[in-house]
Amino acid sequence: MAHFNPPEIVDNPTGWGPVDVPERYKDMPYAPFSKGDRLGKVSDWTGATYQDRRYINKYSSQFGGSANPYAYYHEEDESSFQLVDTLRVQKPIYQRGRVRFTQTKLRREREKRQQQQQQANMQATMSKTQKSRERDRQRQLRKWQKQFGKQMQENQKKYQVRNRDASVQVRDQWSVVEELDLPRLTKLSMPIVEEPKELMTCGSVEFYDKTYDRVTCKNMKKLKRINRIFHKVTTTDDPIIRKLAKTEGNVFATDAILATLMCATRSVYSWDIVVQKVGKKLFFDKRDDSEFDLLPVSETATEPPQEEGASINSPRNLALEATFINHNFSQQVLKTGEARHEMPNPNPFVQGDEEGEVASVCYKYKKWNLGNNIELIARCEHDACTYGPNGEIQMMNVKALNEWDSKHSGGVDWRSKLDIQRGAVFATELKNNGCKLAKWTVCSVLAGSDAIKFGYVSRVHVKDSSKHMILGTQPYKPIDFAHQINLHMDNAWGILRCIIDLCMKLKEGKYLIMKDPNKPVIRIYDIPNNTFESDDDDDDDSDDESESESESEEETDEEEEDEKKKKETEKEKVKGEE
Repeated sequence: MAHFNPPEIVDNPTGWGPVDVPERYKDMPYAPFSKGDRLGKVSDWTGATYQDRRYINKYSSQFGGSANPYAYYHEEDESSFQLVDTLRVQKPIYQRGRVRFTQTKLRREREKRQQQQQQANMQATMSKTQKSRERDRQRQLRKWQKQFGKQMQENQKKYQVRNRDASVQVRDQWSVVEELDLPRLTKLSMPIVEEPKELMTCGSVEFYDKTYDRVTCKNMKKLKRINRIFHKVTTTDDPIIRKLAKTEGNVFATDAILATLMCATRSVYSWDIVVQKVGKKLFFDKRDDSEFDLLPVSETATEPPQEEGASINSPRNLALEATFINHNFSQQVLKTGEARHEMPNPNPFVQGDEEGEVASVCYKYKKWNLGNNIELIARCEHDACTYGPNGEIQMMNVKALNEWDSKHSGGVDWRSKLDIQRGAVFATELKNNGCKLAKWTVCSVLAGSDAIKFGYVSRVHVKDSSKHMILGTQPYKPIDFAHQINLHMDNAWGILRCIIDLCMKLKEGKYLIMKDPNKPVIRIYDIPNNTFESDDDDDDDSDDESESESESEEETDEEEEDEKKKKETEKEKVKGEE
């Protein structure tokens, strides 16, 4: 009978497949393979004898070539180890720099030797005349290089940023009470501000002459000198504010002072404002001998004017020129021959014995309720008026932008660009005079002007600051213009409210708010009460002292005469008794 031997069945209790390598396959060599290897025939006996190079790597594996398919590789043999990171190892920085430096040095030396060799070869082949010409050329080249180096040094000195001076010298006895960082003030906001209440309107204004709207660079008009009186009275010297302070309000200022505080984050030059706290009331004033009312030029430019001394392009002389242009332009564009538009009350600063014509101006005293029992009263100004589309009277402010040198204003020449690219000219002015334009806009918004008229005025000659030409005008609505120059009144009111709250917490006395000339910082100083006293006050005090001295002298003379009379009467009595 046939005998059947059943196969051995290996049971794997933990999974499937064999448990261990069978005994007969334990020492048999094998060829390692990878899942990425290409599979060919099951049995190919000619694989080791291929002569055609196209099939030499037919069954190649990453663990061994096809020439030795049954070479033994131990599973832990290091010969089968391959690096994963095949990137080239970079040298340290100091080695790379040193190699680069040495290579650069060797290349320069090699080029220098080649140049010397070429010059030697040229000199060997050149004639006497050619040699002299070459020497002259080398001498001229060295001269140009020397001049170019000097010019570069002068340019570096010219555009080197100098430390600006403070608007007022800080004294040793002054102490810093508060310090405000300007970038942090840009995040403040006060969205809800009620409409102001008009308390009083004074002065008279003239009508705007619309013929100046047709002025162009081809039809220019000469800027005239108009001698009129401009009153720049501070807060505490205003008789109307003194009168109003007795009945209502607890914070008092002018529109120029409020605009300076509201636009403090845009300012670059130093400025200062005097704060007097009397009881629970605040008075914001300017110093009598300060340059607060001067208009800065190119304050926010990339390269502001830095010339010094008596130069016409020094910052102070440019400010005087801009102020002169504004005063004359604001009065020249008015209809001087016609009657003025009179306000209910006369100009409070015109005295009876004052000689000269007063400038066209309207003063409006307004009150804002800022919440938390803070009532702000400010004096605002209008420069002119005009008729609206329905025949109504509209108030306006007139300001002038001036060109002093096109090389320092972004390279934009007004005479060639103003008529065809007015937007580019105005964008350049906005970049160079951003703070000044923002303050003008704030003053117009506070006063409630219906329009603000900008004029473009340029020098006749670049080196003459006394003669100017009007090149054109451009009108704006204050609110729309504020949005255009990215001026948010919510932030402006927030800055003002922050400063008022800080001053309200101070004790009664006198303080100074000053912008640091070289840092975006505002400091509040505690100063003595007799600081910045004017000469008039000193003269009044001296007159009072002299009057009191004379009175005391008269009293002493009368006492001496009385004593003499008493002595004489006593002597007469004694003689009568004898």
